Amino acid sequence: MAVVTMKSLLESGVHFGHQVKRWDPRMKKYIFAERNGIHIIDLQKTIQSIKDAYEAVRKTVAAGKTVLFVGTKKQAQHAIQKEAERCGMFYVNNRWLGGMLTNFVTIKKSLLRLKKLEKMEVDGSFENLTKKEIAALGHERDQLQKNLAGIKEMKEHPGILFIIDTRKEFIAVKEARRMGIPIVAVVDTNCNPEGINYPIPGNDDAIRAITLFTQIIANAVVEADNEAGLKIIETLGDEEEDMAGLMNDVSVKEEDREIDIESYTPEAETKKEEAPPGDEDDDLPVDMDKVYEEKI
Repeated sequence: MAVVTMKSLLESGVHFGHQVKRWDPRMKKYIFAERNGIHIIDLQKTIQSIKDAYEAVRKTVAAGKTVLFVGTKKQAQHAIQKEAERCGMFYVNNRWLGGMLTNFVTIKKSLLRLKKLEKMEVDGSFENLTKKEIAALGHERDQLQKNLAGIKEMKEHPGILFIIDTRKEFIAVKEARRMGIPIVAVVDTNCNPEGINYPIPGNDDAIRAITLFTQIIANAVVEADNEAGLKIIETLGDEEEDMAGLMNDVSVKEEDREIDIESYTPEAETKKEEAPPGDEDDDLPVDMDKVYEEKI
């Protein structure tokens, strides 16, 4: 199955760039032509870039690492949150706090504070406070929730970043480069693709285009998770086969021990000799043919 089709890119308006006067010359290799004062992006190169980014994300997730979706512009907020939650990854869609990667120790403290406030609201701690104190804590919780809700469970640095609009998220780009974290980013004709590990030339302003790009990256995460799940199932299947084989060996050995004629006859004779007199039922002879049939 294709990662993306030319038709879906055209329908989403991925090929529309910015006005010619607002272009970044470093995007020249990704530009196909100019129409009515607007640059048109070469979708052939976009498709190839998407495939490279898709494979990079899939391998990262398959290696047990996480993906951080970043997009704080209004057009991207909903798509970033929806697709990140769909694939079970982290996201930042309101504001990138300085030091979110380079000073993650401090961010962790804020995350712990957010969890503590949420716990206080549930366990009844607010009941012993005044209305003013409750309002202040509620405001603090809302602010933390607004900025950190998408990374609340993030324990360590992500394995890769997916960014919408590198011009707006330039701080995130700088921090990721400083920490050596690979970047997958949608770059429009007014962006600088240098320093981006997997640039995807395309429209980063249209909602439909942003949604399409985000869905593709989320699909890469889902595919990697499915592959991991299949490997686990195959491993469990092999273990069950080994266990079944082991049980068969044990059952065969147990059967041989129970109905071995040579070992069974002396036992029967011994029981016959030790049987108390007058107990005729115990003196009945053993049906050797029946025992043999059970062996078969």
